[in-house]
Amino acid sequence: MSELVSKLPGIGTTIFTTMSQMAADYDAINLSQGYPDFSVPQPLLDLFTKYLNEGYNQYPPMAGVPYLRQQIASKTRQLYGADIDMDAEVTVTSGATEALFVALQAIVHPDDEAIVFDPAYDSYDPAVTLAGGRTIHLPLRDDFSIDWNRVEAAITARTRVIVLNSPHNPTGSVLTETDLDALTTLIENRDIYLVSDEVYEHMIYDNKRHQSLLTREPLRSRAFVISSFGKPYHATGWKVAYCIAPPYLTNEFRKVHQFVTFTTHTPTQWALAEYMEMCPEHYLNLPDFYQQKRDLFVDLLRASHFNVTASAGTYFQLADYSRISDSTDIEFVTYLTQQIGVAAIPISVFYEVPPSLKVIRFCFAKDDQTLREACGKLAALNSI
Repeated sequence: MSELVSKLPGIGTTIFTTMSQMAADYDAINLSQGYPDFSVPQPLLDLFTKYLNEGYNQYPPMAGVPYLRQQIASKTRQLYGADIDMDAEVTVTSGATEALFVALQAIVHPDDEAIVFDPAYDSYDPAVTLAGGRTIHLPLRDDFSIDWNRVEAAITARTRVIVLNSPHNPTGSVLTETDLDALTTLIENRDIYLVSDEVYEHMIYDNKRHQSLLTREPLRSRAFVISSFGKPYHATGWKVAYCIAPPYLTNEFRKVHQFVTFTTHTPTQWALAEYMEMCPEHYLNLPDFYQQKRDLFVDLLRASHFNVTASAGTYFQLADYSRISDSTDIEFVTYLTQQIGVAAIPISVFYEVPPSLKVIRFCFAKDDQTLREACGKLAALNSI
């Protein structure tokens, strides 16, 4: 047989897998991969057990359990004032990564261009590449905001889609109303679609509101908006998410979705639906819950030699280590994990062309005691 030619020759094991494995190998506190070390709410676990034991174990509808899609539409109306058709505009997926992949497969054709903003979550580029498209990487400003003039200059006749992410992983920055104004003006007379990764929508701090694309009809009418249940319900391993898009885009989305996963775990969907109806205060109170953890983590880090500016959203916190080491961020997180006992994520891996930053990402979705123990180790660092 001839040698197999890879469709993704530049892709290896993700940094999340690498760092989590290293954390396990060296018994380090894992502040790298973004998952909580505390439990799913007990009432939600009880509902999952109920539906599991009552026989809700066969294929659900391809688009998702109607009860769950109804609750998604209700939440969207409450939070963003958008009237969503649960049958024609909501699709439940097996995780946000599937939703992102399917959305990009649905609209990107060979030689199309997709604009993403670096540092960019690592699943965007491969999805575009597998669709035959080309990813255009635009760096965010030094404060991790978008330079809209640079975006306009990058648009060509081949620009098919702009991929947005707010609250932003890995930086924790958020889109503002001014950003949505600029985006609306930018695409007004152009045939450009939008994919909006909003999985951290309930983790935004300091009394700010999440600026969802669903709040603007000119944006919503050409957007796939993707949200997650794993993030707000502390259940990342359940891999349940959803995509909201107008009917003409949802139709194309489902054509691909049905041949990727077709459906998503049935008893989990029913449990999430009932819990959403029974306990909406859970996601409504999440900003306060996670801001307390952010504030604790930032206060503890300020006793160290790291420089930190409090994250505006997500459950991630960037930290500048330039006062500690001249090492590359990959070398530094390796040292942290193996010698100090705390695992983090290097930021350079999220760039096409990494800048000369000395910045790493920590996850603060952990028990307070875990954060205290980790920061005690980090505070002992001087220079290396």
